[in-house]
Amino acid sequence: MKELVVDPKARALIFDLDGTIADTMPVHFLAYKEILRDYGIEFTPELFATLAGIPAVQTIQKLNEMFGTEMDSVKTGHLKEQVYEQMMHKMKPVEPVVNLVKKYYGEMPMSVGTGGYKKLAWKSLKILELDKYFDILISSEDVTHPKPHPETFLKCAEKMGVLPQHCQVFEDGELGMQAARAAGMMATLVTDFYDVSIGKEI
Repeated sequence: MKELVVDPKARALIFDLDGTIADTMPVHFLAYKEILRDYGIEFTPELFATLAGIPAVQTIQKLNEMFGTEMDSVKTGHLKEQVYEQMMHKMKPVEPVVNLVKKYYGEMPMSVGTGGYKKLAWKSLKILELDKYFDILISSEDVTHPKPHPETFLKCAEKMGVLPQHCQVFEDGELGMQAARAAGMMATLVTDFYDVSIGKEI
């Protein structure tokens, strides 16, 4: 397996959180699966993969469009996050990415750009004992346009005081990769460096 490396041109690092720093995707998957069962939706790992990086409320909206359901997107999205929060302790670190965070801490500016909610994002970092490595975290509440729009990562760059073209983004989802490229940043897909299995037992 290839080694995860920082581009020599990078002056700052931006990390997605779910599936990038924290192996939370199996936990998110189980939370969605539990909530959606009541609506007759068979939530598969393949379906979940197409929705990676989309905030919960927008995910429910998309599922309504796909399945013709009439779920209250705000209420159901928040319910899913509540179920997820109860399972958060099951998450594991993504070791190659965490090793990179620790290696470059203090060497160059770093931030987190996530499609998740701020409270849960900080809680994830705390569970993994990584909260001390980051001062800057841009969440879905901080932007008008979520990924694949570049706003999340552009705000990270602005807060770090580094031009977008000098930032390297580490992502696990295609929407995040699109957002990084649209921001004019270097983009690294971390799933090339570790095994992913959303439907695995946790």
